[in-house]
Amino acid sequence: MPSTNAQREPSMPVPPPPGGRSPFARLNDLLAGVEPGKPAISLAVGEPQHPIPHFVGAVLEKNLALFGRYPANKGDDAFRAAVAAWLGKRYALPRPIDPDHDVLVLNGTREGLFLGCIAAKRYVPPRKGKPAVLIPNPFYAAYAAGATAAECEPIYLPARKETGFLPDLDALTDDVLARTVVCFVASPANPQGAVADKAYLKRVVDLAQRFGFLVFSDECYSEIYTDKPPHGILEMSGRHFSNAVAFHSMSKRSNLPGLRVGFAAGDRNFLGAFLELRNVAAPQVPVPLQHVAVAAYGDEKHVEENRALYNAKFDLADQIIGGRYGYERPAGGFFLWLDVGAQGGSEVVTRRLWQEAGVRVLPGSYLAREQADGNNPGDGYIRVAMVQNKEQTAEALHRLVAVLG
Repeated sequence: MPSTNAQREPSMPVPPPPGGRSPFARLNDLLAGVEPGKPAISLAVGEPQHPIPHFVGAVLEKNLALFGRYPANKGDDAFRAAVAAWLGKRYALPRPIDPDHDVLVLNGTREGLFLGCIAAKRYVPPRKGKPAVLIPNPFYAAYAAGATAAECEPIYLPARKETGFLPDLDALTDDVLARTVVCFVASPANPQGAVADKAYLKRVVDLAQRFGFLVFSDECYSEIYTDKPPHGILEMSGRHFSNAVAFHSMSKRSNLPGLRVGFAAGDRNFLGAFLELRNVAAPQVPVPLQHVAVAAYGDEKHVEENRALYNAKFDLADQIIGGRYGYERPAGGFFLWLDVGAQGGSEVVTRRLWQEAGVRVLPGSYLAREQADGNNPGDGYIRVAMVQNKEQTAEALHRLVAVLG
């Protein structure tokens, strides 16, 4: 055996993961060694803190024995039927969803969005040039990670106030579209809360069908909205849902981020290819957890109550923040996207809020990438997750205003 006193190899720097470091790892580095100035309130992570639905425990207990089975990668029959029924009620679809061919279960949407890029790269026809993935900027980190893992070029499309916080489709050239593998759409958008209308979604689908790429529509925040329920990509993609895939999960809709259950629905030809990859590479979803999702998709009361809690907190933001920091009540989602450029910018304000007020937020620059012109569309913003209860939310917003003025 080698001596325990043998000289060890010096540690090597850890390379960044595909798509870059986690925004939350960067936040930890930014605030390392800084003590909160007041009792801490975290509004940094989009982790719902509302109570989980009352039926979760009973459903799990009833199905405990099913933890002794290997789950099918495509999903339990009851789960896929529940998803198909819910989609048919929620959206004005061109035809009913076929649960046998149009739905796949996921371990939440993050792994589905990531692995979906790899499957898409293999599925789409040959591209004219370096394969590319179109990503709204700012964005959910899994998009870039999936693009990089699939050996595609991530092309970041700025989503600024001037374009309604959605990418400008007019800026896309035919050369870029001809080498696109996947176009990510997020509606409601994380972090800005922008909602794409029917015309915008229809135009994205038309481009996908014309140029032969896939639209991955991240609709995780679809049930948290202020006024009208957002439209979905499957409403715009024709009877075959061609080139369109919608991604949903239990995390935000039902306050079950730890359940890790979601689904992909849409283009059955792609889903068939995706399933082939998932059969050898994807983590399976335990059947008892899928039964919790069946119960959740069959119950709208808890979703309505959840949405009301978020709307009550946005009422607080309307009152406490008012017209400061470019605040506008978002159409969907549960984030504030606040312009703090005049107060010092993303990192300065984030550190100051923690040090002086004990309020933890996320720099907007960590959620975005620099464009070719050197501009980061998230720079100068902070993201505030409205996930705590009303009392803590009000306290945190009052502290924020007291510090920033």
